[in-house]
Amino acid sequence: MIAETVCSAVSAAGLGIAVITAYRKRYLAAVRVAAYALVPIGLVMTGVVEWLADTAFSPTAWAGFGVLGLAWVLFITTRAVERRRGGTRKERRAAARAAERPGAVAPAASTPGLAQGSRPAAAPRPAPASRGDDDFSDIEAILKKHGI
Repeated sequence: MIAETVCSAVSAAGLGIAVITAYRKRYLAAVRVAAYALVPIGLVMTGVVEWLADTAFSPTAWAGFGVLGLAWVLFITTRAVERRRGGTRKERRAAARAAERPGAVAPAASTPGLAQGSRPAAAPRPAPASRGDDDFSDIEAILKKHGI
């Protein structure tokens, strides 16, 4: 009941502002203000305000929003895990079946010279350069270029 009264007052005030704006010969702005002013009363007439008021003060409705939030978090978590594993279960099964078929090229054996299921040897890591020389060599080159 209070929400309907507030919405009606807001609409009346908005229509008053629209009339004042139209009196000042700003008709386009007046029509726009009138359109905005009619929204609250339209929401009251359709019953949306009553539904929102009932929902805002209903513990069951808030519990429902909590359940929806939990469902959303679970969905997002499963999508993140799915991406991390490299696809859906269906995609992984299809890849495993393709690897089991004779004559099929398995994803691990696509590199020439590797046996099926073996991993390539790790590439040797280059020796780390000394930090002092490597860090300032670029700076020294820039300073020499500018004659400093």
